[in-house]
Amino acid sequence: MSWMLKIENVSKMYRLGMIDSSTIQDDLKAFYYKLRGKENPFLKIGEENKRDAEGGDYVWALKNINLEIEKGEILGIVGKNGAGKSTLLKLLSKVTKPSQGTIRSRGRIASLLEVGTGFHSELSGRDNIYLNGAILGMSKREITSKLDEIIDFSGCGRYIDTPVKRYSSGMYVRLAFAVAAHLDPEILVVDEVLAVGDVEFQKKAIGKMKHISREGGRTVLFVSHNLKSIKSLCSKAILLKNGMLDFYGSTSETIDKYLELDIKKNNFLEKETGNEKFKFNYIGFKSKKKSFVKPIIRTEATELILDYENKTDSNNIHFTIKIKGVDDNIFLTTVSPEKIIKNKGKVSMNIPSGYFNEGEFLLDVYVIKNKNSAICVLENIIGFTIVPEEIDLGVYSGIEKGYSRQEMQWEEGK
Repeated sequence: MSWMLKIENVSKMYRLGMIDSSTIQDDLKAFYYKLRGKENPFLKIGEENKRDAEGGDYVWALKNINLEIEKGEILGIVGKNGAGKSTLLKLLSKVTKPSQGTIRSRGRIASLLEVGTGFHSELSGRDNIYLNGAILGMSKREITSKLDEIIDFSGCGRYIDTPVKRYSSGMYVRLAFAVAAHLDPEILVVDEVLAVGDVEFQKKAIGKMKHISREGGRTVLFVSHNLKSIKSLCSKAILLKNGMLDFYGSTSETIDKYLELDIKKNNFLEKETGNEKFKFNYIGFKSKKKSFVKPIIRTEATELILDYENKTDSNNIHFTIKIKGVDDNIFLTTVSPEKIIKNKGKVSMNIPSGYFNEGEFLLDVYVIKNKNSAICVLENIIGFTIVPEEIDLGVYSGIEKGYSRQEMQWEEGK
């Protein structure tokens, strides 16, 4: 299958504290090096792409990105804040140019990078549709033929002749996405902006992106922190880390790699954590049969132990525990009895054998005061692994789907 976007050795450098990447003096120096056929000296700064205080005045927003995106592919882009996701989309959309490397595309690119991109606040929604279409290279006749469909999809028909400066952020996004998706771009680039819309519109937008990829053979690049949306929409995904391409593969594999960046899979946390109001000295899982196991055997009963220090003047405190899969789907939410908390102590929560299925899980701990105020929130504080028990030869040993795999009581029909 032929490529629609080809990214070759693309890097983007910024100088901290500057509007542009350099001063006039630096620009003159870079130009002098170019005349002599030498590499820009400033592009050698920060080779390791350090982003802390030791990294100097220059930082690589992106570093040595190589990627081919095929026709009809929906590619997800994930990574932590500051990883370079939005910078990559801006380069692809030609909002800014790379410091190094080349980007080649086949066909028109429509971008939805942030709320209100490409809109003029004083113009009406209808006028902005024509403005956006013209920017994308569409003729007035082509835009008019799609006008009713765009307005209907956006749900802004009642306000289409009102200046968009009076639109809510949600209406902005609805109209902007409708324009970008319906004016037949060969490549559609969508940033996190869909998070502004309501759930109904998010589903509608994801359905539209699937449709234009499957039916129209168009290419979609989609950035989102909503892993459920990435997983349902994209067949492949890339993971950016500190401006570099850390992983490229199937969506499930990429999401697993992304979550591993911050997940601690030790089944326990021994170092002190918390805040000035509430502190934990230890959080961890322990086997009922042994002093400690890693990983946890599915058929063994375990307990979650919380060793704490309550630094508030209230004893009306309880824990809310959430256990979820690595895709952020919550499997279990449970609440401790009230007033179990003293100034200092240890509590445990018993988990029966066979309660979990095999797989990877995450633990969230919330400390709630007076039934309504979260005074300490620890999300993804530890990760833990459930593994199967030893199985006799010849018995099915595959992993059943689902988070829970409990033994139920069965009896013959009465």
